[in-house]
Amino acid sequence: MNMPQQDSRSPRLVGAMTASNPSVRLQAALAAAGTHPDPQLVGVLINRCAVEPDFFVRDMLTWALIRHPEEVTAPRLLAELYSETAQARSQALHTLSKIGDPGLWPKIPKSLLHDPDDQVARTAWRALVGLVPAGSKDDLAGELVTELGRGDRDIQRSLSRALITLGEVITPLIQTAAASSDPAVRAHAEATERLRLDPDCEFPILMTDAKRIINAGNAARGDS
Repeated sequence: MNMPQQDSRSPRLVGAMTASNPSVRLQAALAAAGTHPDPQLVGVLINRCAVEPDFFVRDMLTWALIRHPEEVTAPRLLAELYSETAQARSQALHTLSKIGDPGLWPKIPKSLLHDPDDQVARTAWRALVGLVPAGSKDDLAGELVTELGRGDRDIQRSLSRALITLGEVITPLIQTAAASSDPAVRAHAEATERLRLDPDCEFPILMTDAKRIINAGNAARGDS
């Protein structure tokens, strides 16, 4: 009986993935994808995703992972969603979104939509909007709208675009948020609605205009 042999590339690739030169790490990730990906490297690739500082290398690591069978990668990636390392959670979400299997939706903890780390939360917004089944869009929109007003403008723009992707289900939620007692929530809701109506608008301009309108309204009412 012929026993499976370990790919002779593996020890070299494992070493190359921790090289100080990012170009070497990038080439190692590319090689790990290969013509015939080696499932024995999946753990190494996932572990590297958690600590890799270079964006382009991380992107190549994700590409290498999605070249492997989903039944090999998905369980490991789902386990990473519970990691104490924010980058591990974020990269696992990103890779799961690239796998794109709607069957992953119920397996991803929705608490990640409210993760204390902005990058993890933003990645969760994008990933779950891409995976959500039609019948769960209302629930997802209800979760996302509670994050209005969070973070800087890049974070807020990401949330707005995630909400808009869900379609008409967000309309009543945005209308309610636009009447919030929190001025940051009101401004973000207003900017989201205007971005929905005109996707080519510059989001920072929308936020500035929305805040100006809200401040003018407060001044007219004599609000502090």
